[in-house]
Amino acid sequence: MSPITRTRESTGESETHSGLPLKVPDGARILMVCDDDSDTDRLKTVLQEAGFVSECAKSLTAGCEAAKSGRFQVVVSTPLLRDGSWRRLADIANHYNLGFEVVLWARNFDLAEWVEALKEGAFDVLDAMCDPPKAVEATRRALWAAYLKGAGPSPRATSPQKAA
Repeated sequence: MSPITRTRESTGESETHSGLPLKVPDGARILMVCDDDSDTDRLKTVLQEAGFVSECAKSLTAGCEAAKSGRFQVVVSTPLLRDGSWRRLADIANHYNLGFEVVLWARNFDLAEWVEALKEGAFDVLDAMCDPPKAVEATRRALWAAYLKGAGPSPRATSPQKAA
């Protein structure tokens, strides 16, 4: 059995803070790296409901190998897994010039650790206990930041004016 599993979105529709619909671009891919099944299931459900295509890796080693493929624009990871730290993912993005963004999904992260993570290359740090709705918005922002850096396929701009 593969250490990576895949899910597919339902509609891909969601809303911005202004209430305007925003579709997740076709080809947008999220990698979740987490060795806790309950955290993975919670995050997978939240992202899937928002329309993100996601794959899951249960170890940092498998996550790093998947990230090297260049298929992902965002990697959502717990800060510390059994086989290493999220920093390996940031190192891979920099070393291979992949441009994906790393969002941390943390249970126990204090303010000093949060600041340090941002300094070391994390796009954002989310509180896994309190921020599941924020995970969608942070992932969406990270996705567009990755596209601006050249990661992944060129998204088609979707705006309410073009949809009408």
